[in-house]
Amino acid sequence: MILLPLTILAPAQAQDTKEKALAVKDESGKYFDADGNPTFKIESDGTVDWYTFSGYRRYHSDCHVCHGPDGMGSTYAPPLLNSMKDMDYGTFLSIVAEGRKNVGGGNQKVMPAFGDNKNVYCYLDDIYIYLRARTVGDAPRGRPPQKADKPQAAKDYEASCMGG
Repeated sequence: MILLPLTILAPAQAQDTKEKALAVKDESGKYFDADGNPTFKIESDGTVDWYTFSGYRRYHSDCHVCHGPDGMGSTYAPPLLNSMKDMDYGTFLSIVAEGRKNVGGGNQKVMPAFGDNKNVYCYLDDIYIYLRARTVGDAPRGRPPQKADKPQAAKDYEASCMGG
């Protein structure tokens, strides 16, 4: 009798692409891909949807301190543009809300939990949308040159989440 090692393989997350990120549904200025995940819309003149712009602002107020400008990484934390390629929406939400700890090889990497920080938590979709636009290559580095107006739905959600 020959015993073969058993390996349990987790299903691989397919890499995100421009095609997968294509906006197919618009709900009051917020865009979604074919799988129902939040995504971006960038016009040919460079105008980004409100949520991409808001995500840029929120990322640079709370996330870039560790992950570097435009998701490019730093000596302190990895580039998000690499990890976002293979990360689904639910995993992103979970990691940001609950944090993450990786220890091994003499390294300790800790992503703090932001689930109780309204300045991050209320804008998780926006941050995800911005990073997704950066990851698949549609959003250039730096502040978007033009943005769409803030939709009423975004104003209403912000007031509700922030308690205002």
